[in-house]
Amino acid sequence: MVATELFYRFGAALAIGVLIGLQREYAYGGPEDTLFAGVRTFALIALLGCSGALIADEVGSPWGFVAVALPMGALIVAAYLVSAWRHEGTGLTTEVAAIVTLGVGAMCYWGYLALAAAVGVTTTVLLSLKPEMHTFAQRITREDLYATLKFAVITVIILPVLPNRGFGPPPLDVLNPYQIWLMVVFISGISFLGYVMIQIIGPRHGISLSGLLGGLVSSTAVTLSFSRRTREGGELVRSFALAIMVAWSMTFVRIFIEVAALNRALLGVLWPPLSAAWASGVLYATYLYLSRGAEEEAEVQFSNPFELGTAVKFGLLFAAVLLVSNAASLYAGDVGVYISSFIAGLPGVDALTLSMAQLSGPGRDVALTTGARAIVIGAMANTLVKGGIVLAMGSPQLRRAVSPGLLLMLATGVGVAFLI
Repeated sequence: MVATELFYRFGAALAIGVLIGLQREYAYGGPEDTLFAGVRTFALIALLGCSGALIADEVGSPWGFVAVALPMGALIVAAYLVSAWRHEGTGLTTEVAAIVTLGVGAMCYWGYLALAAAVGVTTTVLLSLKPEMHTFAQRITREDLYATLKFAVITVIILPVLPNRGFGPPPLDVLNPYQIWLMVVFISGISFLGYVMIQIIGPRHGISLSGLLGGLVSSTAVTLSFSRRTREGGELVRSFALAIMVAWSMTFVRIFIEVAALNRALLGVLWPPLSAAWASGVLYATYLYLSRGAEEEAEVQFSNPFELGTAVKFGLLFAAVLLVSNAASLYAGDVGVYISSFIAGLPGVDALTLSMAQLSGPGRDVALTTGARAIVIGAMANTLVKGGIVLAMGSPQLRRAVSPGLLLMLATGVGVAFLI
């Protein structure tokens, strides 16, 4: 190995060790406290791990690394025992972080620099999120825990044994049980991320933030909840309208994430109309933000996205949309795809997005342009439904506040989609 490459790997180990050490020293407290390991010690531990990997490589035996790791492990154990003797009920977080840092240093020498950096940053984030993680653990309910565990058990046990193939001739060939449930896991994971963020921040928070985070879980729930709230009083209508527009804009972010994960080629065609609709929503939300009144706290109730019943219903909906869209493409061409996409997008856009991402993939019959337009049509249909909720359940002031943004999003999204 050339000297430049060697210095680069040791430098990466040093940087990661300093990063983790800075977090530990900052989080621990004032200078009067005695800390097992601070920024200097963690930097040295990372360098020690890298040096141990170098020694193992030079002697041609893993025992070279073991000879370095064992004394370090003994020092960590001794430090923990002393700390536990001085402070009753002490934790193991810093000591475990030191072991991780040692391993990250070794990974840097072995050439896994990207993975080492990812592990180091993830470790630092987990260490920094201690209050938020504890808050989340305290706020989840027994029902949340059971729902998540049941979903995980069903997925781990059933997913590996599901047949990974289609059944029957076209259009039935798209009904792949393994792929269908895999998409259920994917969508539930995105929704669960928003659900976790809401639980960490708290069920009651600013109206605007409710729209931002709630849009990751269910923009329809945000629309329904805040439309009802405007019937109680008109002084916060613009804040509620802002939250609704932000939630609608987050729907397009979900679509971006889903398509980017499944079909990059489709994303290349889809991003202009989707970005136009998203940008129009953001611009109008900015206008509402600048003209709104005082902010208050708000609460929106969401169910755990990992609830088994919800997941099964989405799986059945996804399978139905996939089958209908494929049949429409085979027997009615692009027009059939557009019509079926409009209908499929009314209850929600996730199933349609996943279906088009698969049907416009390599070797499929749906062209990329057709798939992109179908997703935009479905997204606009879903936006129309949410606009209908505002019109039916919101106050007259909310209707007037939301209607310009609704029309702007519809016009830009559909207009750009049929220009590509």
